[in-house]
Amino acid sequence: MKIGVIGLGYVGLTTALSLAKLGFKVYGNDKDKEKMEKLKNGICPIYEPGLDELLVEMKEKGNIEFIDNISETIRISDVIFICVGTPTNEDGSPDLSQVEEVSRIIAENLNGYKLIVEKSTVPVQTAQWIKRTIKLYSHENAHFDVASNPEFLREGSALYDTFNPDRIVIGVESERAKEILLKIYEKINAPKLIVDVNTAEIIKHASNAFLAMKISFINMVSDLCEKTGADIKKVAEGIGYDRRIGREFLSAGVGYGGYCLPKDIRAFYYIGKIHNLDFSLLELVERINNSRIDRLMEKLKKALWHLKNKKIAIWGLSFKPNTDDIREAPSIKIVKRLINEEAIISAYDPKAMENFKKIFQNIQYGKDKYEVLKDAHALVILTEWDEFKSIDIQTIKKLMRTYIIVDGRNIFDCEIFRGQNIEYYPIGRTCI
Repeated sequence: MKIGVIGLGYVGLTTALSLAKLGFKVYGNDKDKEKMEKLKNGICPIYEPGLDELLVEMKEKGNIEFIDNISETIRISDVIFICVGTPTNEDGSPDLSQVEEVSRIIAENLNGYKLIVEKSTVPVQTAQWIKRTIKLYSHENAHFDVASNPEFLREGSALYDTFNPDRIVIGVESERAKEILLKIYEKINAPKLIVDVNTAEIIKHASNAFLAMKISFINMVSDLCEKTGADIKKVAEGIGYDRRIGREFLSAGVGYGGYCLPKDIRAFYYIGKIHNLDFSLLELVERINNSRIDRLMEKLKKALWHLKNKKIAIWGLSFKPNTDDIREAPSIKIVKRLINEEAIISAYDPKAMENFKKIFQNIQYGKDKYEVLKDAHALVILTEWDEFKSIDIQTIKKLMRTYIIVDGRNIFDCEIFRGQNIEYYPIGRTCI
C-alpha cells in the first residue's frame, strides 16, 4: 500500500513519518518549497521531540519520499491523507479553500481507486463536500471513497500520541474504506471506533472544545481562589480525583494557545450558529481565556506600579513546552501589551525564539534563562519548560534589579521563596 500525505505541517509531517515507521511507503507533498527542500535534505522544518531522528531513519530506510509535484503524489498513491491547513476567517468560520483545492487536484488525477482520508480538522459534512468536489471535477467512472480520520495529537508529544493513542476514530461510508484504514492501524494497540464520517468530524471538534472549556473553567475558579485565599492547585487535585472529571487539563495559568484549540473553538461555535443552535457556552470559554492576559498584566502592574522603562524578563515564548510553535501563544499578546506600556523586554525560550523574532525584531533575546534577568525589574514565566522549574535563587538575586516573579504557569512551590525577599505571584494562589 502506497500512501500520499498532502500538507506537511505538524499534523501532516508527524502522520507521514509515523506511517513510514509502520512500514508503508509514504510520499509527502507540501506547496512550501523551502520546507520541501529541507525535508529532502533530512532537515526537520519544525521542532517536535523525536521527529528529527525519525525523519533521518525513514529516509535511510527508503520508507518516505518527498515529491514536489502534487499530481504525481496523487497518481502513485493508493491512499491520500489530506493534512492541509484550515485557518479561521474573521467571522470564525474555517477557511477550507486548501481542502477544496486539494480535492480538485485529486479529482483531476484519479487513475484508479483511491481512498481519500480527511486528517485536517474540518467542520461536520466537509467529507461530503470533498466527495461532491471530486465527482464534479473527475471523469464519470471515477472510483474512490472519502473517509474521516481525525488526529488527537498534542504538540510536544505528537509521536508518543500517534503510537499510543486513547482511540483511533475511523469515519467511513464503505466496507472497503474501513478495511483499508484498519489495515493501516493494525499494529497500533488502541480502541478503533468505527463511525460514519459526520460523526467522526464532530468527535474531533467536540473533543477540542471540551478541553478548552475545562481549561477556562479551572482558570475561572483560580480567580475565586485568589480572592478568597484558597489554593487552585489543591482545588484542581480535589476535582481531579473524581473519575468523572479526571486530572488532565486542570492546570490554571495564563490560558490556552496554539493552532488547534483557539481555531477549533471558533469553528465549532460557528457550526452551531449556522445550524441555529445555542453554542454560546463556547463564547464564554473564549472570553475567559482571553481575560487571562488581563489578569497577568494586573499582577505585573500591581507589583511594579507602572511599566514604562521597566525591564521585564520573559521565560517561555512557545504556547506550550516541547514545541517551537508560537501560533496564538499568550506570549504574543503579552509582549504587545508590554510594548504598548513602553516596557523594555528581554525574552528567552529554548526553541521558539527564531519564530518569535519573525514577529518581534525590536525586543531583546537572551542566550539562556539567566542572561535575560540582568537588571530586570520582574520575571514573567509564560511556558512551563522543564529547564525553568529548577532555579538558583542567589543567581536570580544577583542579576535582577527588583525581585519580582509573576508565574503564568504555576511552576513553583511558594515555600522556596519564603524568607528570600522575593515577591512571587502565581495563578490562583496567594504567596505574598
